[in-house]
Amino acid sequence: MSKDAQQTASDDWLEQALRADAREHLSVYLPDDGFTARVVSRLPQPALPAWRRPVLALLWVVAGIAIAAALPTWFDEVFGSVAALVLHRFTLSDAAVALTLLFAATSGALVLAARAD
Repeated sequence: MSKDAQQTASDDWLEQALRADAREHLSVYLPDDGFTARVVSRLPQPALPAWRRPVLALLWVVAGIAIAAALPTWFDEVFGSVAALVLHRFTLSDAAVALTLLFAATSGALVLAARAD
């Protein structure tokens, strides 16, 4: 047996032993009597740059102004599209396409619901 094969065999044994030991002690709780909380409370807090808050406030103001400026245009486009859809005269082919899509969606949902996964 070569030295590499011996090393692999011993690593496999060691790995198995470590895994078995980890499984054995997985559910054991080690009380730390507040040690973790004390250590975390003594860690230095990250210092945020002084310019961060004003820049964030400015970005929110710019976003609000952009939304307020776009809202009338967006509302007009959405309302116009909905009105055009409602007032559109449907032909027989439009109804056939709508019914076909409705049937496809319904049958697809039924097939997914009936799967036994």
